[in-house]
Amino acid sequence: MQGLKMTTEPMVSVVIATYNMGQYLPDAVSSVLAQNWTNLEVIVVDDGSTDNTSDRMEVFNGNPRVRYIPTENRGQPKAKNRGLNEAKGEFIAFCDADDLWDPKKLHVQMPHFNDPTVGVVYSEVTYIDQDGNPITKPQPYERHSGKVTNNLVVKNFVPFGSAVIRRRCLEQNGCFDEALPMGIDWDLWLRYSVDWHFTYAPEVTYIYRIWPGQMSKNFRGRYDNAFRILNKFLDNHPNAINESLKARAWADMYISRGMAVAGGEDLFWEPLKDIFNGLRRDFSYMPAWRALIKLILRRA
Repeated sequence: MQGLKMTTEPMVSVVIATYNMGQYLPDAVSSVLAQNWTNLEVIVVDDGSTDNTSDRMEVFNGNPRVRYIPTENRGQPKAKNRGLNEAKGEFIAFCDADDLWDPKKLHVQMPHFNDPTVGVVYSEVTYIDQDGNPITKPQPYERHSGKVTNNLVVKNFVPFGSAVIRRRCLEQNGCFDEALPMGIDWDLWLRYSVDWHFTYAPEVTYIYRIWPGQMSKNFRGRYDNAFRILNKFLDNHPNAINESLKARAWADMYISRGMAVAGGEDLFWEPLKDIFNGLRRDFSYMPAWRALIKLILRRA
């Protein structure tokens, strides 16, 4: 970061798609407005909330940097795309309605866009509970910078809300896929990774809230969509990765789903089948063998 400095502040449009998050939304908006980067706008797209969201947003009435757009309930991808379509900035960022930004977020991340090949800059996250108390949680994935397709096709290591993107990514590679109910960020990152570099800023700039009322932990639905997203990406970009890496990506997909089912539903035979499917695709993939051992020991 030393020596990286933008001479002017390009506008950043921050998209917040929300549904029944009135209890947390004002804090999310306020955390964005508290940036030491002044040239920004906040676009809140209310996806048909039935709680007190509209009342809670009245505190921002008259603030020229906040736009509140109530819509009918059409689902997360369409709400986010509405925000993207409304955005005026040269750069786009995101914040989930129950999360928070660190005040230094844009100051830390924006200078990395001095490199014109960089399309996405993302950062590290920390965690809080429903009352804002810190939670210690290990980071699950290794982060990567540069041409990241080879890594990203195996694991989505980009925390969604931490990302800032260049508008040209949208213009060149599209918005969120509205046919996908879940996993829309991984689908977006995979498409962007083909043409753009990603940069990881190791500073913590995003605060993720873990609480009982957040989106359903529907792991079966998540993996159904993950299989669909991987298929879609490989069909549309058949030369993006080599055959060996395709096999590894499919292996990891089966292993991850198997262990999610084993942990979430305390099953054995169905996860075992997934692990064997993973090993058939990449027999040397060590996480598959570790998963197999863990599953058998759990059964014993």
